[in-house]
Amino acid sequence: MEQLVTIINESGIHARPANLFTKMASKYECEIEIEVGTKKINGKSIMAMMGLGLSKGTEIKLITNGSDEKEAMENLVELVKSGFDEE
Repeated sequence: MEQLVTIINESGIHARPANLFTKMASKYECEIEIEVGTKKINGKSIMAMMGLGLSKGTEIKLITNGSDEKEAMENLVELVKSGFDEE
């Protein structure tokens, strides 16, 4: 499965949101990848995610592949769309 989603939180993806994302991603058996431009990383790796330097307004492609891909996609998209609960 693939879905585009935009980073909406003001400070982009720094340590706390990257940690929340990778913790949630790691609960699923399926492969989870994030694609931005020509880069594609493992969505379960906090270091890879922080290395993308994602800022507010950046559109990312979430890719899930495996037995629980639908549930993983729904929950990860919701997390990103919530702005990682940052105010």
